[in-house]
Amino acid sequence: MRQAYTEMTPNEFNDIRPYNEDEMPVIFNELLEDRQFNHVLKSLVPGMPKALRNSTLRLLYRGVRTSQDFQIRIMKPIVRFIIWKCTKGLTFNYPGELDKHGRYIFLSNHRDIVLDSAFLDVALFENGFDRTVEIGIGDNLLIYPWIKKLVRMNKAFTVRRGLTAHEMMRSSMLMSQYIHYAVNEKQENIWIAQREGRAKDSDDRTQDAVLKMFCLGAPPEVTKQDGITAGGSVIEALKHLHIAPLAISYEYDPCDYLKAEEFQFKRDVQGWKKSKGDDLNNMKTGIFGKKGRVHYEVAPCIDPWLDTIDRTLPKKEVFRIVAEHIDREIHSRYRLYPCNWIAMDELDGTDHSQRYSNKDRQTFEKYIKGQLSKVRVPNPDIPFLRERILTMYANPARNYLAAKDNDA
Repeated sequence: MRQAYTEMTPNEFNDIRPYNEDEMPVIFNELLEDRQFNHVLKSLVPGMPKALRNSTLRLLYRGVRTSQDFQIRIMKPIVRFIIWKCTKGLTFNYPGELDKHGRYIFLSNHRDIVLDSAFLDVALFENGFDRTVEIGIGDNLLIYPWIKKLVRMNKAFTVRRGLTAHEMMRSSMLMSQYIHYAVNEKQENIWIAQREGRAKDSDDRTQDAVLKMFCLGAPPEVTKQDGITAGGSVIEALKHLHIAPLAISYEYDPCDYLKAEEFQFKRDVQGWKKSKGDDLNNMKTGIFGKKGRVHYEVAPCIDPWLDTIDRTLPKKEVFRIVAEHIDREIHSRYRLYPCNWIAMDELDGTDHSQRYSNKDRQTFEKYIKGQLSKVRVPNPDIPFLRERILTMYANPARNYLAAKDNDA
């Protein structure tokens, strides 16, 4: 039986929420004593003795009280270094009506396991927003205890994966209640992907399941008012979260060849699944691989648009309409690069050569060959792998054109 939202307490969320202020110092000390965490630090700063590493971290940690303090004081310099080292710059656009003191769910397409939310935090902070984001992250990625501790210090809440149908319903309910609590009671922003996991072919689509999860834990006083229909209750539940679609555009995806490998493994090996080592390699490659230019663009909050939907529609139809609207908002705000147009032209036989030069084509061809050379699939099917990588770059252009045609 559903528990009333008004009876929920923060203790109900202890297993999934970010750490509270009183927990932060304890977890920080536990991290410093974690053998695996120290091994990672040693690989990042070889030659620095453990005592010096820890004393440096303790010095940086001074003044950190909350998880947002941790993001700004500890993580922001690290993410800024990654932007400098691994990209050709991060740009950020947002509509003027977006309130820098407001609270939103930034619902985005998903390009990188770690950096999608980290780049957003930096962009929000450097553009005067007063809160960064709490982050929804799948527990399948929390491979080691130190990773789970680190991400929860970094304002992450846990999304449970690999559950039975009954467990999934309970987990989705709890997560939904937490998200409503975080936005409206804690006054936090949230980042969450529009679907479970990344779209391996970059054909970004909002899953109805994500929208349904948002509605499960809405407060009864929001969805049970007299005269609210089934479709209307969905609309009110979504309005309670203030969803702002977010388009993330990478010029190059450093994990493209790893995604192509997955396609061939799944094609050739029945029942193949990624290992924990594969997930860790994806995270490492995504963080430190070259990404070229990166652009973030926020669409207007969908609250006013939600009021235009017919409230007498069935829930299923409302979810479909909302998902399609969010997809158009994201697709129409992609920033496209020469590689996107080149890939689409090669696959579809179209001609957008006015959008790129011969040098761009040569550069992209060299890049594709370099990525294919990294593939470690036994008996690699090069034409298949090439088509898979090209599709990853073509789909954003295809979806952008479709969204623009729809708006015309």
